[in-house]
This record gives sequence, C-alpha cells and structure tokens, in this order.
Amino acid sequence: MRLMTLSIIALWTASFGQAAEHKIAAELRNRAPDETVDVIVQFRHPPTDAQHQRMLYRGAHLKRSLDIIQAAHYSLSANQIAAISEDPDVEFISPDRPVYATAYTGNPDYGWRTVGADMATSVFNVDGNGIGVAVIDSGVNSHPDLGQSGSDNGHKSDGSGNSSRVVFQASLIPGLGPNDDYGHGTHVAGIIAGNGTESSGPQYSYLVHGIAPKVNIVSLRVLDANGVGTDSAVIYAIQTAIALKNQFNIRVINLSLGRPVATSYQLDPLCLAVQQAWQAGIVVVVAAGNSGRDNTLGTYGYGTITAPGNSPYVITVGAMNTVGTIARSDDKITSYSSKGPTAIDHIVKPDLVAPGNRIISLRDSGSTLDSMYPGNRVAAGVYSNGNNPNASDYYVLSGTSMAAPMVSGAAVLLIAQNPAVTPRPDQSAVDEDRR
Repeated sequence: MRLMTLSIIALWTASFGQAAEHKIAAELRNRAPDETVDVIVQFRHPPTDAQHQRMLYRGAHLKRSLDIIQAAHYSLSANQIAAISEDPDVEFISPDRPVYATAYTGNPDYGWRTVGADMATSVFNVDGNGIGVAVIDSGVNSHPDLGQSGSDNGHKSDGSGNSSRVVFQASLIPGLGPNDDYGHGTHVAGIIAGNGTESSGPQYSYLVHGIAPKVNIVSLRVLDANGVGTDSAVIYAIQTAIALKNQFNIRVINLSLGRPVATSYQLDPLCLAVQQAWQAGIVVVVAAGNSGRDNTLGTYGYGTITAPGNSPYVITVGAMNTVGTIARSDDKITSYSSKGPTAIDHIVKPDLVAPGNRIISLRDSGSTLDSMYPGNRVAAGVYSNGNNPNASDYYVLSGTSMAAPMVSGAAVLLIAQNPAVTPRPDQSAVDEDRR
C-alpha cells in the first residue's frame, strides 16, 4: 500500500512538472540560469496585486500590465521561470519577442486608383471623414498631406496653416517620444490618409494620394529608430487603442509589423491582443510579412506568414505589383510577399492582397530610412506643386507594410458608407450555424 501511494505521488509530481513545462514557450527553455529575460506571463484570471507580489517575491520586476490579455510584462532571472510556471494561476509564459516593420527599401504607383479609392471619393463622396485609424508603428510626423485646410474642426494645428488629422500621439517605448525617427509610420499613415496637398497643382494630372483622405490618425509608437519593437509594446498599444476607441471613433487598427510565428495563435500574446480588438468591434489589418523568398526550410516561402497575421481574427494582407498600370488584369503577387498557410495552425492566409510594390507616400525628412536610402526620395520636379521645388515631400517603399494600409483605408471607406458594419459576425447567425 505504501509503495502504491509513493508511486501515485511520483506519477502526480511528474505529470505536474510536465504540465508546468508546457506552460513555457520553447525559446525560454534551457536559458542560462543567471540570464535576465523579459517575459509576458498570461494568467487564468486578471492578475491582482497579490499575484504581482508573488512574482516580485520570486525576483520578477513588473514593467507593464497587459490587461486585455490577462497578462503582464516582467523582467526576471531565467532560473525563476520554471518555478513561476508551477503557479496554478499562470496560463503561459512567453518571451517578449521582438517585432519588426515589414517594409522593403528599394514610376509612379497606382495603388489608390487600383483599389478604386479615387472613385469612392469622387463618385460616392466617401472619404473617411470623422473615422479614426490607429496606426501602431514607428510614430507619425506632421506633413501637409495629413492636414486639413479650413476651420479647426477639433483638429490640432500642424504649424503649416492646416489643422492636423493626427489627432492623438503617444509613445509606448520608455524614454522615446512619439515622433517618427524611423520614417515607416509616416509613410504608412500617408497611404491611409494622405490628401495630396503637396502634389496638387494645375500642371499635374497625377497626385500622391491616400485611400481615405479625410480620416483621422491616432499614432501609437512601438518601433524605435531602427524599426524594431517588442510584443509588450504592441500589446499595450492595442490596449490603448481599445481604450481610445469611443473618444476618436477608432474603427480600424493598422499593424504594418510582425515577427516569426513561435506558437499557436491560441497561446501567442500578440494574437490574443488582436483578438480582443476584434472583440471590441475594431477591424485589425496586419501585414503578411516579406519572407516569400525564404527557402531556409525548403518550403519556397510557404508557411512564412508572420504574427499576428496568423490570427484568424485579423485581415492579413499580402503585396502585389501593379506593374505601373491602373488595370488590375496585369497585376501580380510580389515575390517577397509571405505565403500561407500559417505555421503551426495551418490557417489559410493571406486574406487579401493589395498594391505594395514601389508605393509613393510621405517622406519623413531626416529619418533613418530617409538617411540610409536617399535614392528612394521621389524627384521633387515630378510632384512639386511649386511651393517648395527644391525638396522632395515623397518617398518610395515596398513591402506588405505598404499593402496593409491600402486595405485599412479601404476598410475605412466601407465603414464610412455603412457605419453599422462590424468585423464580428452577427451573433444570431453564429448561433444558427451552431444548430
């Protein structure tokens, strides 16, 4: 009897240890014991002060609460990870993984005309006025094309005589301000919301134009001057966008960033965060990634969709090349655009493709991209309206980072046409399907 009891205890202990091991992301296993790591700890219930105190007792330093996914961002010694995983309140522990902007550096583009945004504005008078888009990126700097001439209408002044449609700015990176030091977020914002002010003029027939030229931008900076950020910053930005939803009528979140898929979307904290935005009624648009040429695993680029584009709750966007024409009949998928299905969960992605090759949008003068790739500046004489003929206001970038805001802008136009539209299916239809 004693032997049987000891055997049961041994079996229970082994099972418990194995279960705790399953709570730890693979990248955190076998770390050097004295290594300090940043982790995101998901709890079974919203963490309380008592839970944070237990973490503190084990040497963990709380850096940020991530309430929308019942999690928190901690810094701790790797030798404490196993012990923390044995806490019955802990659901999963993952590293605070780095995320990256999904743009390539490298003819006028016809993106906004290819997707029909010009007709939406001119024929149907739909321009995104009054709708907010949260651009979670490297920040958004002021530019005349993001202004709005005329009365203030509650917009901030950008110092150029126009009121700025960047109605809110914040940095979620400690120690850094909200300005765009990388140049990526400003370019993305222009694709969504640029109104062509600096490219207009009677002698020019082509404008550098965003998809929804009157939409408001809520800029939440999560990428540094090199286009790099972390899961925790992006999650906190999504949490902020949800909190600001009603104040700025945020209906769309644009995420032109990502990282490799490391676990199922059901455990990935980044994917859980975008699911909460979907739950809040916000359309989340995510770049698919630029690994379509990656044959490291012998897949010819298949299975390379990045997170959180692997979530079924987002619109994942691949990039296509317009081949310099407005017609869609000659368009082709770019070779670098990441291909599905998603790793681990095998979900069919991307959901849509949109123009993403050599897209002309706003130049962020002096930014990292602008300084490193001066050849991407659009010649001033091509689009200058005569106000500043010696300086270029526009810049060329390629990537799924540029395709995603095309779809974000298109989503805005759809919402402007029918404000009742929502990313979530009607609950009665869901219940009917279950029957």
